[in-house]
Amino acid sequence: MMDMYNKWLSSPVVDEETKEELRSIAGNEEEITARFGVPMEFGTAGLRSTMTAGTGRMNVYTVAHNTAGLAKLILDNGGAERGVAIAYDSRINSVEFAKVSAEVLAASGIKVFYFESLRPTPELSFAILHLGCIAGINITASHNAMEYNGYKAYWEDGAQLPPDHAAVVSATVAELDIFDDVKKLPFDEGVEKGIINIIGSEVDEAYIKCVLKCGVCPQALRDYGDSLNIIYTPLHGAGYKLVPEVLKRAGVTNLRLVPSQAVPDGRFPTVKSPNPESKACFVPGMDMAKTENIDCELILATDPDSDRVGIVVKDDKGQFVPFSGNQVGALLIEYIIRGRREQGTMPNNPCVIKSVVSSELGQAACDANGVTMMNVLTGFKYIGEKIKQFEQDGSYGFLFGYEESYGYLPGTYARDKDAVAASLLIAEMAAYYKKNGKTLYEALTEVYEKYGYYKEAGISNVVTGIDPMKTMREKMAELRSTGFKEIGGIAVERARDYKSGKIVSLKDGGECDTGLPTADMLFYELADGSRYIIRPSGTEPKIKVYILAKAETEAAVDEKLASLTEFTKTVF
Repeated sequence: MMDMYNKWLSSPVVDEETKEELRSIAGNEEEITARFGVPMEFGTAGLRSTMTAGTGRMNVYTVAHNTAGLAKLILDNGGAERGVAIAYDSRINSVEFAKVSAEVLAASGIKVFYFESLRPTPELSFAILHLGCIAGINITASHNAMEYNGYKAYWEDGAQLPPDHAAVVSATVAELDIFDDVKKLPFDEGVEKGIINIIGSEVDEAYIKCVLKCGVCPQALRDYGDSLNIIYTPLHGAGYKLVPEVLKRAGVTNLRLVPSQAVPDGRFPTVKSPNPESKACFVPGMDMAKTENIDCELILATDPDSDRVGIVVKDDKGQFVPFSGNQVGALLIEYIIRGRREQGTMPNNPCVIKSVVSSELGQAACDANGVTMMNVLTGFKYIGEKIKQFEQDGSYGFLFGYEESYGYLPGTYARDKDAVAASLLIAEMAAYYKKNGKTLYEALTEVYEKYGYYKEAGISNVVTGIDPMKTMREKMAELRSTGFKEIGGIAVERARDYKSGKIVSLKDGGECDTGLPTADMLFYELADGSRYIIRPSGTEPKIKVYILAKAETEAAVDEKLASLTEFTKTVF
């Protein structure tokens, strides 16, 4: 640890500003250990950390180091000429990290397609497929606070790196010296030589055309787009340009942007955390509606890299209420099925794909409508894998994919969640129901009345210490060894352990396979139809608990949710 700290201080490669930062922590063993004790681990979700000096932090040296590992994977797969698409969001240092990534790839003779300015994450996924690239890099930390940045790596199918490729990159990085083995070609020189290619509006147009094709009942927006009152906030991020443009082209003529949040700014000055799951992010928009006396029916918020979208709508009392990712997902499933049947555009063998931690409300809607629902592990790459499989074997027609964390994909043009397309579909859904004399709140009430009451809670238990990843593994091992026979007073019927790949019935001890890849996740099926899930985060030092409660009435499901939440406090 101290050897590496001193290596950074003495290396001629490290800039003077970084060295000064490191000198400021001299003698502070705790801080030095935090920065150099455990290097960032390159996984399927890439990298994510705070932006300071050190091997365990996001900075130009660790970004270059990991890009060198990715470059080796690309060269070993003969992908230099196919190239790598690079995008970035509005975060502090995103441009610098994107450029150094391009420089490392260029030094290895790998062609680069570099977006001229910030772009949504889903457009990066689209660009990989559109341009025929072998890989992609996106510099973003999604919804994390301003101190963070991250690095997402994608493969040729447009999805994030599969586990075997991520493991190869990680192993390569461990073998490479962070300074001596990392070469760079200056960015401007790479452009002059034609190895770094600047891309922009031409890719935007191709992407927009694909997004607009995701419309289910496009006439609804053309007929009612001018009467919808929608407010939109990009939360200082990459959605600021394309979300309004797509909505405008689809027929929304009076979209209003929240001025204080419409300009890209990596400091995120109006919010504590730019996360559309938080109602606090919508406060400026709600205040705008009140101050300007706008009879607003829908407020949309996309996160900084514009792959996730949240909404608030007015309830039956005229008050703004947020919808959860599961509620929006179920509403969209109901709308897509209904709309496609009306339009005669339902594919053969229609299939919806969701993550296993998402609500069973979507499952109930699919079951009632004869649509197949498939469950995959958390991570949109697994949804992307299914789309690829469907295209290859023709077994199902992809209808919609979603995760409870506000991620939705209504088309096959990309392999990651897309807040631009989801914003379009949500606005179109609002217009459709308005045409039928209903609000989105009333539409959700009808969904509950048809399929039962499902409500969810997500609890993140923060893990601290020098090596939080190790602590999380130890806690999961402890939970795995003890298990649960009942949770919150409700009997456990079946326990799924995605690490062993087994599902065990607590009634008779019978076993079967989960049918999904290995993952460090425990999933408990309760006797009343509720679900209780525990998994460590792949990008943050947190162990997450997902409570999926089910009951016959809203009051009963609220009571059950509260009980299961209280139980969780006894576990962590």
